[in-house]
Amino acid sequence: MEWYATLALILGPLFLLMAMGLPVAFAFFAVNLVGAFILMGGFAGVEQLILNTVDSISSFTLIPIALFMIMGEAMFQSRIAIDLMDTLDKWFGKLRGRLALMAVGGGVLFSTLTGNSMGSIALLGSSLTPEMEKRGYKKQMSLGPILGSSGLAIMIPPSSLAVVLGVIAEISIGKILIGIIVPGLLMALLYVIYIVGRCTVNPELAPSFDVAPVPLSEKLRSTVVNIFPLAIVVFSVVGVIFMGLATPSEAAATGAFATLLLAALKRRLTAKVFGNTIFSSANISVMVLLIVSGAVTFSQLLAFTGATYDMVDAVLGLDVSPATIVFLMIMLVVLMGMFMGPLPIMLITLPIFVPVVIQLGFDPIWFAAMFLVAIETGATSPPFGAALFVMKAVAPRGTTMADIYRAAVPFILCDLAAILLLFFFPALVTWPVGLMFN
Repeated sequence: MEWYATLALILGPLFLLMAMGLPVAFAFFAVNLVGAFILMGGFAGVEQLILNTVDSISSFTLIPIALFMIMGEAMFQSRIAIDLMDTLDKWFGKLRGRLALMAVGGGVLFSTLTGNSMGSIALLGSSLTPEMEKRGYKKQMSLGPILGSSGLAIMIPPSSLAVVLGVIAEISIGKILIGIIVPGLLMALLYVIYIVGRCTVNPELAPSFDVAPVPLSEKLRSTVVNIFPLAIVVFSVVGVIFMGLATPSEAAATGAFATLLLAALKRRLTAKVFGNTIFSSANISVMVLLIVSGAVTFSQLLAFTGATYDMVDAVLGLDVSPATIVFLMIMLVVLMGMFMGPLPIMLITLPIFVPVVIQLGFDPIWFAAMFLVAIETGATSPPFGAALFVMKAVAPRGTTMADIYRAAVPFILCDLAAILLLFFFPALVTWPVGLMFN
């Protein structure tokens, strides 16, 4: 059987089950079970499938997922994130488009603390959007910056999706976490340039308004109390990796400990806050690990059939440049993001894409960074990007999906610009990685 027929027979039922509404994890397990029975020798194949599933979630490299979730939940449950937004508000003052810029600044800071893009949308959307519209902001400028900046949680460590990517693609998680820092900051810079430029050309999008003056002493006090301590949390995750003091798994543990310690020092780590943090993070972690285990065994099933290797050979034989092949892969991820969630895309495409990238001679860390930007772009892209529906849930009454779609488009274009910059200037990813690991 030709490789494309084998892929169709395996991927077809998977897409069908997900389209029918079956949870992603169960769709993977169903396809894996039937495929192992048919293609791997009956019950012996099923037994091997079970062993592979157990091994896939017994990996020490998956520990950061649960620990990063604890970090994020602790930040929100203890309201440390709210303190951060209050401090940013004091510094932006009367700057035109200040609330939109606050959304970007908040997105960057939250991403270094939580790694949870949907939580970032929920917090920023519920706290900033009503205030923006009360101040006369048009929906383009009240919804768009939150949609764009919330996705930075995927790009700036800690990022649970980066950990999942490293596990599935079998590439260094530490290198990925370092490699995505500059791309994340680049995206934030593009958002700021757009917001400032657009508000300058069309002032009616973000009308200026009077705010009560805040003494410099109060700004400094709030910064020392609410932002400086967060530097310890950031260092406990990113700094210890960059300095070679800890592995990503160890850094996730120090980050979770530092976050809980900060909540305790602020006298907010009550039994209720701690219980909600552990319960919520456990729920999300179990869901992610179930999906990962199904996807890893799915990729092993593909490899067993030989379809993956035959496809790699077919792609290598195409009469186009290797760079064109990589670029088309990234654009396919963006397209898939319009209809699917980030995890299913990663789990379906990475086992196929990464071997091709390596065979073509490209740096897989560079590809991983672009892949994550594409995932973030897809999550905010109409018609079914996951971030769009979270935004709809927290947006003020009367906000339509059409409003959200229109607001997302400029920030999608910023993301595409970031992809092009990374594509033509790989050093934006490879230089920080080389600086640390070489």
